[in-house]
Amino acid sequence: MTVSAVELEQRIEALAATPADEPWPSDAVGVLESFLDALEAGDLRAAERSNDGRWRAVPWVKRGILAGFRLGRLEASGGRSLSFVDKDTYPIRRFQPADNVRVVPGGSSIRRGAHIEPGVICMPPMYVNVGAWVGSGSMIDSHALVGSCAQIGARVHVSAAAQIGGVLEPVNAAPVVIEDEVLVGGNCGVYEGTVVRSRAVLAAGVVLTRGTPVFDLVHERVYRAAGERPLEIPEAAVVVPGTRAIRTGWGAEQQLGLQAPVIVKYRDEKTDLATTLEAWLR
Repeated sequence: MTVSAVELEQRIEALAATPADEPWPSDAVGVLESFLDALEAGDLRAAERSNDGRWRAVPWVKRGILAGFRLGRLEASGGRSLSFVDKDTYPIRRFQPADNVRVVPGGSSIRRGAHIEPGVICMPPMYVNVGAWVGSGSMIDSHALVGSCAQIGARVHVSAAAQIGGVLEPVNAAPVVIEDEVLVGGNCGVYEGTVVRSRAVLAAGVVLTRGTPVFDLVHERVYRAAGERPLEIPEAAVVVPGTRAIRTGWGAEQQLGLQAPVIVKYRDEKTDLATTLEAWLR
């Protein structure tokens, strides 16, 4: 089924509005297949960057993904040693050499409806969920997760055991965004719509959520989420794990501290990034 983007949006909205106690339209499966094909081809995205630089969710796309779960039926797949049960509308994607996507053997999965550009390398085991976007030349390393609708730019390294959170509901909630040329260190966690701007570096173990304050030693300010604005890590910022001492009460008596990621510098062409990180983390 070949339809325009406008017509596809209209059909997806109609599909999503189908009450649970009513039969699906006769063209439901064909509409969903066209929709998922468009997501995989990169013709649709679950979130887009507007002219003001802000990332916003595309609600009708997320409604389409949710409708696909409702439309699907449980289906067994796999073999004797590894068997799975999932909705038949979201099988695991398969790639060919002509796609120029490396999925190294060892238990990795990329779900139907995820966009994976040429040059992406997937190290085992890793997982990319429906609606996600992974840009060209990026690496998703071992034990890493790219959640539903998360947006990963070009030439990004999502290091081993890093978790990039996803979101489907509410449909107007923007997903996590990792822009171009970002390094996400091992065991990092980026959640709740956080935006990491291009060329930033998250050192191993940094955790970012909507409620996380990030302290900038260079510009002497604190970055926080507020209202509809997510937490944003500035372009080229180098973020390392840190703590903030509790100053009052029993917490102070016990000499406790709270997690407080710290921006220690900004990347430049004259500084060896690995050396700088090692010096700060010692």
